[in-house]
Amino acid sequence: MSTVIAVHELTQNPTILWDKLKNKQKQKKLDISKYTKHLKKQKADSVRFVLISDTHNRTDELNLPEGDVLLHAGDFTNIGRPSEVDQFNDFLGREKHKFKHVIVICGNHELSFDPDGCDAGFIRLDEETRKIDHRHLKEKLTNCTYIEDASINVMGFNIYGSPWQPEFHKWAYNLPRGQPCLDKWNLIPDDTDILITHGPPLGYGDLCSSRLRAGCTELLSTIQQRVKPMMHVFGHIHEGYGLWADDVTTYVNASTCTLRYKATNPPIVIDLIPPQY
Repeated sequence: MSTVIAVHELTQNPTILWDKLKNKQKQKKLDISKYTKHLKKQKADSVRFVLISDTHNRTDELNLPEGDVLLHAGDFTNIGRPSEVDQFNDFLGREKHKFKHVIVICGNHELSFDPDGCDAGFIRLDEETRKIDHRHLKEKLTNCTYIEDASINVMGFNIYGSPWQPEFHKWAYNLPRGQPCLDKWNLIPDDTDILITHGPPLGYGDLCSSRLRAGCTELLSTIQQRVKPMMHVFGHIHEGYGLWADDVTTYVNASTCTLRYKATNPPIVIDLIPPQY
């Protein structure tokens, strides 16, 4: 029987909550240089994942290393304009020959992909973008597999992608903290090997420049108590770029852009052995 996750009583105060939880976490900070530079030769029985996020159409100078699977954890546009989606798709078209599979999810900047975002009166969206059917925008992504609250099996790995995150400046795919977020995490299958979300879990790559935590408590609980994936890939908090691990999961904030929206954070490369079911 699947473990039932409950909403934490301090979920609305993630910064305070992390101070109470962190000493019980088996959290290890990983040396990112081992995953971005002087990459070791890939083992014959492994799958090479190249991880990026938050590219925000700043891909002109982004040269991706070769791998088996490219994962993008959202915010590939600035506000979801059709022209930005086309630009991103063109970038993937130039790079996809390096990979066997390219998998993409949305982030909070893909305002026009989220029906509720389009209808919420965002002044950031111009009239042309407001009129675009979000389903047609997804159809523009011809050079990748786009997933949204869905699973896909790739090269022996069950991969689940979800764009949601706790409310953050009223952008797209925002939900109130607590049960609304947990309802989305409850959709994640127990047998997920690799989880992609746009937002981070509490305490892992979620520390903002304000020194406040943006991560989701219920996402962390879902990962550690129920799903226990091999890897969790996310972005959203640019200044949180890096890698961490506990005894089960590797957590990767793969934000390509820095806090100042400079696309200078290198892609992260991780080799994994497919699980044996």
